[in-house]
Amino acid sequence: MNSVAEKKTVPCLIRNVVANIHPDSHTFLVHKVNDEWVNISYREALEKIDAISAWFLEIGIKKGDRLALIIENGPDYIFYDQALQQIGAVNASIYPTLSEAEIEYILNDSEAKTILVGTPFLLRKVYKIANNCPNLLRIVIAFDDLEKYADRGNTMNPGVTCLKNVIEEGSKMIEQYRHAINAAREAVLPSDLSCLIYTSGTTGTPKGVMLTHFNLTENVRAALEQIQVLEKTDIFLSFLPLSHVFERTGTYHICLFEGCTIAFSQSLELLAKNMAEVKPTIMCCVPRLLERIHDRAMKNGTSAGGAKTKIFLWALGIGRKYRLVLESGKRPNVILRNQHKIAEKLVFSKIKERTGGRLKFLISGGGALPKNIGEFFGDLGIKVLEGFGLTETSPVMSVTENERVIYGTVGRIIPRIEVAIQNVDTKHIYTIQTHESFDPQFQSEEGEIIVRGHCVMKGYWNKPEETASVIDSEGWFHTGDIGRFFKGNLQITDRLKNMLVNAYGKNIYPTPVENTYLKSSKIEQVFLIGDKREYITAIIVPSRETLQETFNLSNEFFEKPDLFIEDKEIVDWIGQDIKRLSNELAKFERIKNFRVKRTPFSLDEGEITPTLKAKRKVIEKKYATAIDQMYLHEAEAD
Repeated sequence: MNSVAEKKTVPCLIRNVVANIHPDSHTFLVHKVNDEWVNISYREALEKIDAISAWFLEIGIKKGDRLALIIENGPDYIFYDQALQQIGAVNASIYPTLSEAEIEYILNDSEAKTILVGTPFLLRKVYKIANNCPNLLRIVIAFDDLEKYADRGNTMNPGVTCLKNVIEEGSKMIEQYRHAINAAREAVLPSDLSCLIYTSGTTGTPKGVMLTHFNLTENVRAALEQIQVLEKTDIFLSFLPLSHVFERTGTYHICLFEGCTIAFSQSLELLAKNMAEVKPTIMCCVPRLLERIHDRAMKNGTSAGGAKTKIFLWALGIGRKYRLVLESGKRPNVILRNQHKIAEKLVFSKIKERTGGRLKFLISGGGALPKNIGEFFGDLGIKVLEGFGLTETSPVMSVTENERVIYGTVGRIIPRIEVAIQNVDTKHIYTIQTHESFDPQFQSEEGEIIVRGHCVMKGYWNKPEETASVIDSEGWFHTGDIGRFFKGNLQITDRLKNMLVNAYGKNIYPTPVENTYLKSSKIEQVFLIGDKREYITAIIVPSRETLQETFNLSNEFFEKPDLFIEDKEIVDWIGQDIKRLSNELAKFERIKNFRVKRTPFSLDEGEITPTLKAKRKVIEKKYATAIDQMYLHEAEAD
């Protein structure tokens, strides 16, 4: 790993790159402008960063002030963040998908003095609530249509300007503020706040997670010590939101540590196209993306039937045999090696081409990756390194080692932290594991996962009681996740708050059950119900694409006002897979009745969080009538 400046702060990282890794003419960021990919060097980035810092100082921003960003991924996010970090200000990022009320709450709770706004759509949201935010001094827009919005801006208490003007004005003041910028950067301490990241959670008011410079830099340092396969020539394609700690750490800060290049995807819709163009070597992703790639590959490989399908399935079988031999520590024999070369040429290479053809590995986080999906990518020869953590843990607590993938687990504990498994009821700690105590044969009992060490947040902003409820007197942060150790790796079972206890006292963790049913290509989302009930039911969201193709449905079908699909043929079609996959589960875990929801659970409707976790209380309340009917019908049938 590259040498890093002794001071463990975020603004030291980019300076270390140009001092020890790359010349300042080297490409740092890549983005698309008017259908052309444009490279931005470290020199150009540093000039813009210093210009924005000068402007901040000119308008009176000082160490500790909170500055907000509500903007999609791109170079402007990096410039603004680096500029505020090096003068000791605090990044308060806001998910672009949040409502106006949530944006207003975060701006006021953080007392943000400026906000960087990415699009006209987001600006309209900010305009509606800006006058309700007394601490807000400036609205900075990251697009060039200031004149178009100037009249409306005149009614705002905070001033409105555009980032282009900020950089132009700041450039003229850099020399004036050069000494002050350098002094401010030197004054930033590892213990100082770097960012506030607001977690909405599945219930309750958003909480601002306080992460220090040391939290973030030490977390990256420890994770890289464990992975040890990144190179300064690697290219990351960034598409997950930088407002979330996973992408900020897993792409942005890792690239600053190692000197890797960051290319920004245009959008989720254009991700596949961008992958083929950029040809990334590494990407952070979420399980749902990998599930979609798997589903599309399986559909393309088997839909034609005949010889093409036989070759596809044969290749997957060879890939599995080859992978299992390698994972056992042995060398495949000549016959298997030759078969694998043929499978690679006929099938695997074509799937890999769609990712750009150069992926060394994918980093999966933000949720549990179903075991069969990880194995599928392993069979193709695309390694998936799975990590685990929360916003409150900076986020990485564990990550898969490059040479030791145990599917269905989230890897080995990273260096210099402790992770324990605690009995939920008695609070007895079954085991405490560290990176150094790792034993590839170790297995533990199941309980709540708790963690202590450099990754744990400073606390929740302005919420001492909530902080005390999750960080105990011995410094253990209680994650609320249930898990155990398996073959030395951490394995996640579910969220403690998600646990269902049926009427007979059986504990049911929804996530592994839902993942079993998500193996069906017919199903997009599953929401399990059954707490204090005699049996399990579910709300099922079908795969729109598969449903449309199978039943030749128009788009209007999905726009009907009826919340649920009652068509018996469609319900029976999904029921076939429910029945088949139920055989993989214990009887008390099986879905006994279900409703088919016409549209997916939505962030806009408040049904899921920005990290795509279901808000259980919201969904159960909203669909209470439909849920009760599932139990009523069964009771009548009995």
